[in-house]
Amino acid sequence: MPVADHLSRSPVAFEEASTLVAVIDMSLSSWVVLGLVPGLKRRPEKKLGADEAGLLSLVHRWRDEAERRGNRIERICVAFEAGRDGFWLARWLEDQGIEPHVIHASSIPVKREQRRAKTDRLDCRLLMRAYVGWLRGEAEHCRMVAVPSIEAEDAKTPNRERAARSRECTRVINRMKSTLARLGIRGFKPDLKKAARRLDELRLPTGEALPPNARAELRRDMALLRVLREQIEEIKDARDTRLAEAPDETPHARVRMLAGIRGLGVETADMLVSEAFSRDLPDRRAVARYGGLTGSPDESGAKRRERGLARAGNARVRHGMIQLAWRFLWFQPDCGLVQWYRERTGADRNARKKLIVALARKLLIALWRFVTQGVVPEGVVFHHAR
Repeated sequence: MPVADHLSRSPVAFEEASTLVAVIDMSLSSWVVLGLVPGLKRRPEKKLGADEAGLLSLVHRWRDEAERRGNRIERICVAFEAGRDGFWLARWLEDQGIEPHVIHASSIPVKREQRRAKTDRLDCRLLMRAYVGWLRGEAEHCRMVAVPSIEAEDAKTPNRERAARSRECTRVINRMKSTLARLGIRGFKPDLKKAARRLDELRLPTGEALPPNARAELRRDMALLRVLREQIEEIKDARDTRLAEAPDETPHARVRMLAGIRGLGVETADMLVSEAFSRDLPDRRAVARYGGLTGSPDESGAKRRERGLARAGNARVRHGMIQLAWRFLWFQPDCGLVQWYRERTGADRNARKKLIVALARKLLIALWRFVTQGVVPEGVVFHHAR
């Protein structure tokens, strides 16, 4: 039986005479609010500052106006697109007794003209059209984003911060290598611990010492690299402390389960649990979609072609799973999924890169079943006896 998906259509019947609907087009400095108020032929529209108190006052004013016309408002629904502002407004509106929804931005259908008018007011009307269709229970109008709790959202922060710090380390190292290459110095590794002490010994191809400004820049970059690495170690230590202090909590227990698989480290396990397996995903198709590991076919008449990954899901999960799939080929040669991959690729090197995505998708589903249902993937080897 298919599982009901409350994100693609509303599970509650839409009573137009007793429901006040509002959509918000949010920007950094101002919000444009469009309403659908029972008893009013026009659709009221208001531009106000980025102020939640002003928004609440406006919605209550529309509610009072509808009730003065004999329409008792029993439900207030407010929606906005997912974006830079995150989910704080949805949680705040829910505390005020308003039903909030966060619309997946890529699920809103738009006109396909090469040039089209685009203003905040037009965007609001487009949001309203899609949102009302969703409230009526009609499919394919738009999709909603599940609003996480503040605890679930904060649980993703350490892993994302560590990844950001690691990328910054790579940028600093590349910048130092670029400076050295510009001066004609090769073979020097600026990321080593002893690199700072060896700067004074470096010589240009002409035998001269490093220019003073370039040497000062390299020293500052090396100091920055040390700070970034210390911060990464702090994040790892804090994570290990959390796992040790509360090993039986559901997220921590799932991390330990995944980390017990050979070839799957604590970093990848923490990322999968915080980004994907902490969500209430109904079935394997939803897991693959959220991981961004589904295809994007292009079919029209006799034309049949595949345009690659849809990339509509979580990019962190997608990148991590593709890397894990390559590692599984080395660390889990007896795994059933790995054998499936090798049987289909054989000696065809061109097929390996394409099928690694299929392996990553199957592996993500298998790991999801492992942490949620306890189904051990066939042939997987663990670090310790189970």
